[in-house]
Amino acid sequence: MIRRTDQFLLIATLLPLCWLSMMAVHEGGHFLCAQLTNGRVTSVVLHPLAISRTDVMPNPQPLIVCWGGPILGCAVPLILWGICRMLYARFAFLIRFFAGFCLIANGAYIGFGSFDGIGDAGELLRLGISPPILWGFGLLTVPTGILVWHGTGADFGFGSRAKSIDPAAPRLTAILLIAIVVLELSFGHA
Repeated sequence: MIRRTDQFLLIATLLPLCWLSMMAVHEGGHFLCAQLTNGRVTSVVLHPLAISRTDVMPNPQPLIVCWGGPILGCAVPLILWGICRMLYARFAFLIRFFAGFCLIANGAYIGFGSFDGIGDAGELLRLGISPPILWGFGLLTVPTGILVWHGTGADFGFGSRAKSIDPAAPRLTAILLIAIVVLELSFGHA
């Protein structure tokens, strides 16, 4: 039997947790690529009330740094999910959801961002990347994210094959959400 309060808490905490975590992984990709290319990171904005950003100056390899966010922002969660699957981790379904979320969010950000020249998509356009490449990134990652999500409804108590929700799952997502919000409020700036 599905406890609706567990289901509601799981979904209500997982979605904002995925959003904040996706931005952290995305910015981590920019940060890592800046470090690897001798760029100097001057600031990283991670705050629950702001859109994340990484500033690099000087930035000797701006294309690598700019692509690092969306590419590693997709690859790292997929790798993490693969590791969790191999280890038969208890909450691998949460990492699976997160991986799909990151693929969709990063793909939509780059693909649709190309139309208005916003954020990383705008920077990639200014650096000479053609819009079809950005659309291709979106057309690759968004459907892949949907495929990663395919069949996960049962893990969240939906559908004819609905599974009961482990009461520890919504507690875990709530604790992680509180932790990331507290960390970002304490150390981040909007």
